[in-house]
Amino acid sequence: MRTSRLLASLSVAGLLLGSIHGTARAEDLKIGFVTKFPAEFFAVLENGGKAYAAANPGIQIVFGQAKSATDAQGEIAIIESMVTQGVKGIAITPIDASVVPALDKAVQDGVKVVLMDNDLPDWKGKTSVVATDNLKGGQLAGQWLAKHLKAGDKVALLEGVPGVPALDARIKGMMEGLGDTKVKVAGRVTTKCQMELGTSGAEDLLTANPDLIAIYSACGAPALGAIQAIDNAKIPAGKIIVVGFDGLGDEFAAIQKGTQAATVVQFPAKIGELGVKTLVAALRGEKVPPFVDTGTDIATKDNLSKFK
Repeated sequence: MRTSRLLASLSVAGLLLGSIHGTARAEDLKIGFVTKFPAEFFAVLENGGKAYAAANPGIQIVFGQAKSATDAQGEIAIIESMVTQGVKGIAITPIDASVVPALDKAVQDGVKVVLMDNDLPDWKGKTSVVATDNLKGGQLAGQWLAKHLKAGDKVALLEGVPGVPALDARIKGMMEGLGDTKVKVAGRVTTKCQMELGTSGAEDLLTANPDLIAIYSACGAPALGAIQAIDNAKIPAGKIIVVGFDGLGDEFAAIQKGTQAATVVQFPAKIGELGVKTLVAALRGEKVPPFVDTGTDIATKDNLSKFK
């Protein structure tokens, strides 16, 4: 794993309260920072927010984290608690559209909201979205796969959480990126971005499709699960092309080992940093863009050193 991605310790599930600067001062700008669930990606994202605040005195951050990728009620409770505590703005990685009523109430109370990591496309109350361009990232994966596949090859899809725009865009983008390469989609399974569901889903797909050529995962953890399923099936490492999306430290290790072919890299620390920066700018009356693209790249064994 890359050291920079391991410096952050995971926030405990549920609401974590406190300022990264200790006792709040009268001039502090108090904001909320909410992430979806305990995971390396969100720990690094949170660390980006902390780093920006540490370099810009006068920002007090209240942190909160839901318990899982589907714990919308947990996020709603965190949002409501933060509003009660008097935050002026909230930077949040929303679980799904069910949190919108709580965000609407926050906006009605004068709280500005910046979405991080994924958008709520139909929600008009957001100040800005700071995120990976997931469609573009998916296209990178498809373009890479197109160079390694031929017409008729079977590809399986490990989806994240269907209905979450950011994750759906990764699948859509990959299919667009394949261009004229007419592959066959052997099947698709929902993983909720969990390694265990990636393993069980890939096992089912491998059983039903012994001639499978490639597996594309919309999240990093299920890609690692697919590698485990391939190993469990006694299939030689590298025989099935595995491409993930996230750029997790364990994915880089798998690429180095030869069990994973590639991953779309996003930059969670940058998302957290620019999420706080954008929110603070808006609260201080500055004009901010509606969307801040934090970039994507694709990592393979040939270029892995530049991501470490």
